[in-house]
Amino acid sequence: MMAARASPRPLCRAGRLVWKHHSCYHDAMTRTTISIPEDLLKRLRLLAAERGVSMAELIRESLKEVVGRRRPRPRSLGIGASGHVDTARRTGAQRPEPRAWR
Repeated sequence: MMAARASPRPLCRAGRLVWKHHSCYHDAMTRTTISIPEDLLKRLRLLAAERGVSMAELIRESLKEVVGRRRPRPRSLGIGASGHVDTARRTGAQRPEPRAWR
């Protein structure tokens, strides 16, 4: 993924104006706080250390995986509802006799 060019932001230092490039990485990320049980936090720290990544990176990776598995419900689902709650049961009882194929 290519990062967009960072935009310079003014920084005042000792009475003079200095231009500093602001990282686009921070513009694309949002900081949040989560509450997790202590045992899960310990396991998270161990796994992050084993993989050589930060806990934040491991959490982002896990969230991407979980969110990626989610399949949105089809918008057409339920569009042809008959309003009867026992349609499947009634249909099963009215099954026609099979025809001979020859």
